Amino acid sequence: MKRNQTEASSGNGETNSRRSFLKTLSIAGTAAATAPAALAGSAASTPQYLNLVRNHASTSANDKVRIALIGTGGMGIGDTQTALMVDGIEMVAACDLYDGRLRRAKELWGDQIAVTRDYRELLERKDIDAVINATTDHWHEKISSDAMRKGKHVYCEKPMVQKVEDGHTLIKVSKDTGKVFQVGSQFGSSIIIAKARELLKAGDIGEIVFAEAQYDRHSAMGAWQYSIPPDASPQTVDWDTYLGSAPKRPWDPLRFFRWRNYQDYGTGIAGDLYVHLLTSLHTVTGSKGPNRVYSSGGIRYWKDGRDVPDIQLSIYDYPKTAEHPEFNLTTRANFVDGGGGGYLVRIVGTEGDLSIGWDSLTVRRNKFPKAPGMSVDNFPKDQKELYIQEYNKLYPQRAEMEGPKEFKYTVPKDYKGDRYEHFVNFFESVRNNKPNVQDATFGLRACGPTQCGNMSYFQKKAVSWDPINMKILSAT
Repeated sequence: MKRNQTEASSGNGETNSRRSFLKTLSIAGTAAATAPAALAGSAASTPQYLNLVRNHASTSANDKVRIALIGTGGMGIGDTQTALMVDGIEMVAACDLYDGRLRRAKELWGDQIAVTRDYRELLERKDIDAVINATTDHWHEKISSDAMRKGKHVYCEKPMVQKVEDGHTLIKVSKDTGKVFQVGSQFGSSIIIAKARELLKAGDIGEIVFAEAQYDRHSAMGAWQYSIPPDASPQTVDWDTYLGSAPKRPWDPLRFFRWRNYQDYGTGIAGDLYVHLLTSLHTVTGSKGPNRVYSSGGIRYWKDGRDVPDIQLSIYDYPKTAEHPEFNLTTRANFVDGGGGGYLVRIVGTEGDLSIGWDSLTVRRNKFPKAPGMSVDNFPKDQKELYIQEYNKLYPQRAEMEGPKEFKYTVPKDYKGDRYEHFVNFFESVRNNKPNVQDATFGLRACGPTQCGNMSYFQKKAVSWDPINMKILSAT
């Protein structure tokens, strides 16, 4: 399917639409086990199926996890529908500031669930073990911290926080309370990402030197022009509570239902989309993040009152670390792509590249030849002959076998998708008190650099980031 659909599409359609880009705790071997032998051992035209390392066993009644949803919009509904696919999960309650979404919650999950405008009521309930926090970005830290302090585990949508300082608060609260906190950037549990990590570590593409990604869209929904219900009004929406820490303003349905368009409540393209990329890249490479970010762009088409760009380009500089050599990352998102939209994630090494798709991974290998070649036609005859003679001594011709230069891995047909696997990981952490896939520290290292990118865009300066201590350093 085309991935220029908005992430805010709702219900089962959302769940199905996200199946394409994959996730899981880990992977088993493929039909061709290791790289680079994998490329040499099979025909390039025959894709190898990635397999889950184990089946998810049925859960006993004693392991039931009862959940509540805070933020019953498109993303929250999609998350909850996916969570309920996991064995032993029970939906107990939902919260939203728009009354219509509370009615929708009962339509989806039954009249027996409790609904409220006040999330604090849910946190007081003893029959709720975990909450899904799918609110606007500017509410992520407050609600997540309150939930953990009340003894609830938290699955929080990305980006983890709107502001870096809030990320440090979440790190401390999750540590102090001992509650599971997982960021909902599902690509971290992708079976594709796991395979890419394996191949990079095995040296299949040499050493990483560059990475690039694009998220282009060509639709109103993709540009966050979400539908506004006919009954939206100050009577059906708790506007004052919604504003929270944001500046006080008179009622504006656009700012409530199309919140991603505004700095007061969201984080723009960088927080919505680039966090996914950095999550994938950091999982594949083991990186803690870049140390410098520059961003540019503008509002080129969607002049609908938004104050964040509809096209944004960023450059991230990654320093040399124990995990990887120095490399650069470029990102692009264009919400008015007349070419129809498109998606690309490519990691480039010295001897090949990895192209990550929604349901596949393509490896291309182009090793440098041992012999560098010659450019001797401009030499005088005696020098040319002498050079060739010495060259042939250094690089004698030997026949060598060559394997395919391109190899494709794809997911099994019964794969349930990366978001399903991400929730499996979350609930296993809840049940077994085991480390989770994306804790608060990982989450801040993914979203902190994107805040630097937004600062760079508005200040028209490069911004430095400390990936170890997770702090914004300076704009230059």
